[in-house]
Amino acid sequence: MTKRNSPFVIVVAIILLTAGWLLWIGREPICKCGYVKLWHGVVVSSENSQHISDWYTPSHIIHGFLFFGLLWLIARRLSFGWRLVIATVIEAAWEVLENSDTIIERYRAVTISLDYYGDSVLNVVADILAMVLGFFLASRLPVWVTVALIVLFEATTIWLIRDGLALNVLMLVWPVDAVGAWQAGR
Repeated sequence: MTKRNSPFVIVVAIILLTAGWLLWIGREPICKCGYVKLWHGVVVSSENSQHISDWYTPSHIIHGFLFFGLLWLIARRLSFGWRLVIATVIEAAWEVLENSDTIIERYRAVTISLDYYGDSVLNVVADILAMVLGFFLASRLPVWVTVALIVLFEATTIWLIRDGLALNVLMLVWPVDAVGAWQAGR
């Protein structure tokens, strides 16, 4: 392993450690349904966040865009690889926190995710990889394209499933009854 490759090996290690931790605390490795799908598009379903990708995958790509931009602003002197390590640590920490009983219960209490019992480990790994993809894309795309993709992803998920990164964060942190009613179709 060369010094140049070290960050990428660390990224893989972070992903493996995250998966190992979630397995250790009892999270399901794959969907309880017993099979793996590339895409699961039914939001209000016990299989949501259990397969490789779903309607929340774009939000993880957006995480990568945002982490790249933030780290470019505050840690520009670090190499791409080390900034990716930092972004992966943040994403993995969020996934561990998101799959804690406290946050799962919070989601179930204040968001449209009434059937949410935590992500499968497969879904967590795929979500982290989606963030890595977003981070990589942000490093290669013009800023305006990245911003356009954020708007497109958010507008599409809000339009199609009445949820997205911004609404998810809003409802988790500061629930708004009117938004919750709209999300529920009332």
